[in-house]
Parts: sequence; C-alpha cells; structure tokens
Amino acid sequence: MKLSTKYFKADMLSGMVVFLVALPLCLGIAVASGAPPFAGIITGVIGGIVVGLLSSSNVSVSGPAAGLIAIVVAAITDLGYEPFLVAVVIAGLIQLTLGFIKAGSISSYFPTSVIEGMLVAIGIIIIKKEIPHAIGYDKEHEGDFFSYELLSEDKGFFTEIIHAFNYAHLGAIMITVISIGILVAFNKVPALKKIKAIPGALVVVVVGIILNEIFKSTGSPLAIVGQEHMVTLPTASSFSEFFGQFSTPDFSAFSNSKVWVVGVTIAIVASIETLLCLEAGDKMDSMKRYSSANVELKAQGVGNILTGLIGGIPMTSVIVRTSANVNSGAKTKLSAIAHGVFLLLAVVSIPSLLNKIPMACLAAILIMIGLKLASPRVFKHMWHTGKHQFIPFIVTVVAVVLTDLLKGVGIGLAVSIFFILRGNMKLAYFFKKEKHKEGETIYIDLAQEVSFLNKAAVKQTLAHLPPNSKVVIDAANTVYIDYDVLELIRDFLNFGSKDKNIAVILQNFKPAYKMEDAIHVHSGKN
Repeated sequence: MKLSTKYFKADMLSGMVVFLVALPLCLGIAVASGAPPFAGIITGVIGGIVVGLLSSSNVSVSGPAAGLIAIVVAAITDLGYEPFLVAVVIAGLIQLTLGFIKAGSISSYFPTSVIEGMLVAIGIIIIKKEIPHAIGYDKEHEGDFFSYELLSEDKGFFTEIIHAFNYAHLGAIMITVISIGILVAFNKVPALKKIKAIPGALVVVVVGIILNEIFKSTGSPLAIVGQEHMVTLPTASSFSEFFGQFSTPDFSAFSNSKVWVVGVTIAIVASIETLLCLEAGDKMDSMKRYSSANVELKAQGVGNILTGLIGGIPMTSVIVRTSANVNSGAKTKLSAIAHGVFLLLAVVSIPSLLNKIPMACLAAILIMIGLKLASPRVFKHMWHTGKHQFIPFIVTVVAVVLTDLLKGVGIGLAVSIFFILRGNMKLAYFFKKEKHKEGETIYIDLAQEVSFLNKAAVKQTLAHLPPNSKVVIDAANTVYIDYDVLELIRDFLNFGSKDKNIAVILQNFKPAYKMEDAIHVHSGKN
C-alpha cells in the first residue's frame, strides 16, 4: 500500500505514543521469554519498519507477542537460542507461503461477537497486569507482567491484586495517579483536546521523569529506584558492543525435527493471533478500512525471517500496540513505521534517558487503554444486539480472561458456531397452517439453502403433521437442497404420507433436484 503523508502530524504523534508503550513491552516480553532484552527491541524495530511498510493495514502494529511467551520459553530451554532462531526463520517461511496460497481468508470467519469479546478481555487483562507496576509492586512476578496468562497457580484474579497492595510503593502510586489525571484531562478538557501537537502520553512520561528525579535529588522516600520499577534498556559504549548484541541462527539445526516442530507451532499460533488482531484493528479503525489478511501474512513472514536471522524473537500483529495506535489518532501505517524508527533511534542514541522513565507512567497509559477497550458501553451495545450475539461475546470475555487468547477465542467460536447451527436448523423453512372445511392445509416454504444440518428439523416437522391433512411443500425460494433432505421428502411422499392419509403437493422443485419421480399429488383419500 502506498504511504500517505496526508496525516503526517497525527501519525508521528501516534507513533511516539506507540513507541512509549512498545518499549517496555519489547523488553518485558523478551525477558519473560528467556531471551536477551535486546532481542525484544530487534523484533519491535523490524515489526514497525519492515512489517509496517509491507502490511496493507493502516492501524495494525507488530512486535514481540505475549501470546507466544510459553512457546518461546520452552523452545529456548529445549533447543538453545541459536537453534531456536532457525525455528523463527522456518515460521516466517511458512507464513510467507500461507500468504501466497491465500490462507488469510480464514479471518473472515471470525464473528463480530467473538472479536468484540476478545478486545474487552484484552482490556481487562491489560488493567490487571499493569496494576503491579502502577503501585510499584514486583516482588513475586518480576518480568511476568506482560504475559496474557492471567492466573498463577496459587492465587486467583482478585487475591493476587489485593496481595500486590501489601507491597505498594507510595511514589509509584503518586506518579500513576498524576499520570491518569493528565490523560483524563487531555481526553476531557476542551482546551487540552485541541492541542494535537503534544499527546497526553508524552506529557505523562516527561512529568513522570521530572517528578522522580525531584524525589531522588531531595532524598525523598517517594523516589522510585531499582530496575524492576524503571524502563531498562540495554546500553552500549561503542558500535562494536552494540552490534555484539545481535545473534545469528545455527543453521546446522535445520535438520533437527524438534526445530521444525517449533517452527510450525510458532507459524500457526502467530498467524492466528495476527489474523485476530488484524480483524480487531479494522473494527477499531475510525475510517473503517479493510486490510488484506493474505498481504499481512506475507508481511509477517518476511518480518519473522528477518528477526530470526539477526537474533530477535517471533512477532505478530499485537492488539495492545494497535489499540494504543488507534486511540492516539493514527490514520495511516506511517505511525507504525514511525514507532519502529523511534525504537531504533532510542536504543542507539538515548538509552540512558529512557531508563529514567518510571514503569508507573507507562502502566497509567496502558490502564487507560484497557479501560477504553473494556468500556461498559461495549457491554451495553452487545446486550442490545440480542442473546445470539451477547452470549458468545460474554463467553469469549470470560474464557480469554481465565485461560489465554487462543483458547478463549476458540471457546467463543465454539459457542458462536452453536448459535449459528441452531439458527440454521430453525430457518430451514417457513411454516403456515390454514383451516378449511375439508381439513387443515399446511404450507412449508423451504428456505434459500437447506443443508444436512436441517435434516432433523424437517424430519420432525413431517413426522408431526396431523393425519388426514394436506401439505404443500414449495421449493420456489431454494438455490440448494441437500441430497439427504431430498431423499427424506421423497420417502415421506411415497411412504410416510400414505400411512397418515396426508395429501402431498410438491411445487417448484428444480430439475437439478431430480425429483421428477416424486412430483405428483398423493390424494390421501381412499
């Protein structure tokens, strides 16, 4: 897709906000995955610049994915880091192939109710995962705040949050509250809303750094110290030291079957997550544009090949960054590319300055994003769409929160498919009764498509027709009737109707249905 500079200022500002959100996520996901912190930055830069250039999406942002943490940890532990990089390259090659064979069309089959449920669940999880950073707690889950795996083995959802407050840091809480106040002001105060040149998130970061530096210089106990409470970016004193942070694959592992298993697994999971996030991003896009899923798979494939070749970890299109991008006013993919450029410039030029950013600032930004995703307005809207939409929606929310992204979406899809099949079975025909002196006349107008899923419903209807009645089965509206259903109607005409003395008239059955031997009237009268 051609780059547009029409919204240059808005896209640059959005890119800055996404950069501020992506920076700690890149580092945190890398650490949680058992990879070097720099590997997360590599993936973020390639996801922003390369995938951003190749993608057809205007708002989607790619980078290291929390949903892949469990797979990556196990793979690095089992294979070692250099052989693992070969698996990442293999995953990219598979994704590239999937894009060329147009496998991305699967994304069109994700129901809106499931996508909306996934977004709300992600919002809830973002809030839950950022609370420890927001209050300065990290004693038990250091490096694990970015995982979408919600429950620890020994604590529940609320127990873990309440436990975290026992180790709260007053300085972190103060910076979080001030940061949220600034973000709310930029969203609500008319004078601040008009200031498009300065995003609220950037003000939050600047104020957070200044406040914490004041606390430090005055020796205040409110000062936030320690790497776990601050952005931690790798620093290099020379170019050789900088390039020494890159790794290359051990291609001798290419013949290792375990490497291929990991590569295929990453390709499947990353592709599904990307397609889900792509659909969600298109729904959030204020300009309601559509993205090509096949182009996205190709872009992700190229991105993962490159990141594997220079020492990064796998990437997907990521909903947290995409949400931040949309909510910051992004209009074109220039914002995603800009965020990648900012990441590259930051890691090269100002790592020491960025390491002064308190995690509480970034937690506040993410919590506000989570609140927008999980807004009560979404629940209200889905409630008014009816139970066939609301039930899969709420099931998806609960399932994603209690399990993980893929399992939760899978459960939501299963419930959604149940309602689709149930509705399909009910809509096989239109049923009408008329009473006459001669007895009842029943009209059955078959629907546009009558599949094998409707066989049970049609069978039950024919079996319960009253004796000595007249039934008219009309196929005028149909474009397809399954063979099993045609056989059912033929058997009823020739056998079942005679047993109950029912007169049957078949109307408008197309020659393709091959019902010539059944197109006649059985009077039902002896």
